[in-house]
Order: sequence, then structure tokens, then C-alpha cells
Amino acid sequence: MTPPTRQKVLGLYRKIFQIAKKWQSASGQPEETIKEKEYIKNEAKTLFRKNKTVTDPKLIKQCIEECEARIEIGLHYNIPYPRPIHLPPMGLANKQGRTLRHQEKLRKISKPIYLKSHDEVS
Repeated sequence: MTPPTRQKVLGLYRKIFQIAKKWQSASGQPEETIKEKEYIKNEAKTLFRKNKTVTDPKLIKQCIEECEARIEIGLHYNIPYPRPIHLPPMGLANKQGRTLRHQEKLRKISKPIYLKSHDEVS
């Protein structure tokens, strides 16, 4: 990892912990705030540790972009958890046959790029 990339990654890591330190839940309840702060810290630790051995510059860039996107979306919506995937109409069809396979395919297509790491960890 090049020194500028390393600095950027460490800066994002620090930024996440600063956000967690100042985080207030949307409900304003102290229990919720504590729970969400812990989620932010644990998610950051897990993902950064999982990706610490990544050496491919393209993959590092992808991880940085995902991290920045999750930070911005979390701050914008005031929700630390990943935003739900947009489900097309009839997204909760009967769990049988062709309809189910088609709906599963649509869910994969509609998945936002910033959630790449979420399925692998959570």
C-alpha cells in the first residue's frame, strides 16, 4: 500500500471513530444511541481487519469508496445500519417456482455497490 493510500485509510478509520463518539440516534433514546455507537465501532473494526491484507490497488480503491459511501449515507439518513435494498414491485412474491428465482435475480441486480462487504461480514 502506498503511503498516501495508507494515510487515507487511516484517516477514514479515525473519522469513523470520531463519528461514533459524537453519534446520536434518531430516536434520541440513550439505549439506542449506545447500541448504534457500538455497532459503528464493531462494524469498522471487523471490516478494516478483514481487509488489512488487501494489496490490489483497484480493490483498495473500491474498499475506500465503499467506506466513504457508507459514511455519507449513514450521516445523511442518521442511520448507522446499511440502507435496505430497493425491492422492485412484487418484491415479496410467493416463495415457489419461477417467481422466486426471478425475484432473487432482481434483488441481486438492485443491490447498491456500497453493500459489497456487508453480506460477507454480517
